[in-house]
Amino acid sequence: MREYSYRIDREGRILHDGTEIIDPPTLRFFLLAMTRTPDGRYLATCQGERNWFEPEDTPFVVQRVRPELKDGRLRQVILVFAGEHQEVLDPETLESEDGMLYCQVRQGVFRARFGRLALQQIAPFLVESERGPALELSDGRHPIRPAGADDPPR
Repeated sequence: MREYSYRIDREGRILHDGTEIIDPPTLRFFLLAMTRTPDGRYLATCQGERNWFEPEDTPFVVQRVRPELKDGRLRQVILVFAGEHQEVLDPETLESEDGMLYCQVRQGVFRARFGRLALQQIAPFLVESERGPALELSDGRHPIRPAGADDPPR
């Protein structure tokens, strides 16, 4: 079985031997096929080939967000990843660590970090609440819990 190694930088760019992978279908495939091995490594298998990924932080980096508004209020946030892969943000999974914003993706299987541009795009919708920072959506405020907190605040 052939094996390949990739590095994922802090901005979510996937690199092979120092060259950035830019083909959107390939990038989407990697993000959708990725699994976590029992020893904690990241792997995507395709046609008998093993593709190993070594992220600087997390393999999922939100590169941009698409805020969806209704009546001038934020209804939901679409997360945009490498290769234009998109997911709807689950605001209950938001957490902060060392000044960075994270959430869960792929149905809670992986942790994703908001990149610099994505953080700038979502910043206008972040507010301070009685429980600390929160994301203001049309259905209410969703607190951003500190990383490692047991249960998300409701």
